[in-house]
Amino acid sequence: MPVKPTEKIWHNGKLINWDDAKIHVMAHVVNYGSSVFEGVRCYELPSGPAIFRAPEHMQRLLDSAKIYRIPVEYSCQQLVDAMVETISTNHVWPCYIRPLIVRGYGELGVNPIGLPTECYIANYAWGKYLGGSEDVGVDVCVSSWTRLAPNTLPSMAKAGANYMNSQLIKMEAVLNGYVEGIALDANGTVSEGSGENLFLVRNGKLMTPPLGNSVLAGITRDSVLKVAQDLGIPIVEQVVPRELLYLADELFFTGTAAEVTPIRSVDKITVGDGEVGPVTKAIRKELFSIIDGSKPDRYNWLTPVPVRQKVGA
Repeated sequence: MPVKPTEKIWHNGKLINWDDAKIHVMAHVVNYGSSVFEGVRCYELPSGPAIFRAPEHMQRLLDSAKIYRIPVEYSCQQLVDAMVETISTNHVWPCYIRPLIVRGYGELGVNPIGLPTECYIANYAWGKYLGGSEDVGVDVCVSSWTRLAPNTLPSMAKAGANYMNSQLIKMEAVLNGYVEGIALDANGTVSEGSGENLFLVRNGKLMTPPLGNSVLAGITRDSVLKVAQDLGIPIVEQVVPRELLYLADELFFTGTAAEVTPIRSVDKITVGDGEVGPVTKAIRKELFSIIDGSKPDRYNWLTPVPVRQKVGA
């Protein structure tokens, strides 16, 4: 389903019309994939709209840019303020937010040093990413495509080029009748989904692959680990062999888009008894109690968005 345009997009410190947010076909990002980006959600609470873990997302954006040597003139706080301004101006929430930093138009060659940096922030309405009911998990497969190997493309950078690999994983899964694919790393152990981190429960322990397994340092992943610790759930970050996907009592994806999505089967092998498990339910309930405002924001995860009168309303 196409993205429904909002009124404004933030570009290099100014709000511009949605239709004016354009890049040249010969821009470096078009030819060589030189971009880093974020995916952030803004939720609607009884107290008003609030962005989930805004500073952490903007710091990861800057970290991604640093890894790729992309100069950015804005601070983390300036980018957070820009997200708030964009959402408040467009008056669209709950919403998904897409901050994007790209290398722009200039000389056409692999070396990007000296090319202009373009920064954009857009927001738009967007629902569930993987679909399905919260009480019914999704069916997934192990992909034939391997996740990015160490020392090739950096997995800790959320870069546009990395997601060519993700596209192959996703398309293969969908065309074979699954909702999502799980990729193994270069050593044949479990990495993550095409755009989600992965957790499994085995004998009461919550397990997830470490960052060294070509895993993105997910903000939602980190949130789940914090919530699980507070709930007293034993946590193990360890190398996960493929077989454990079939032997797990519970499995679920996490991510800004996926939020917490339970997995019902892997390669047509049912996970546990096929029902959403108690650990998954407990973590999801606790996380969303903060997101929906039914419990205090004890982690200071929410950045409020001032509600302005919409122009012309």
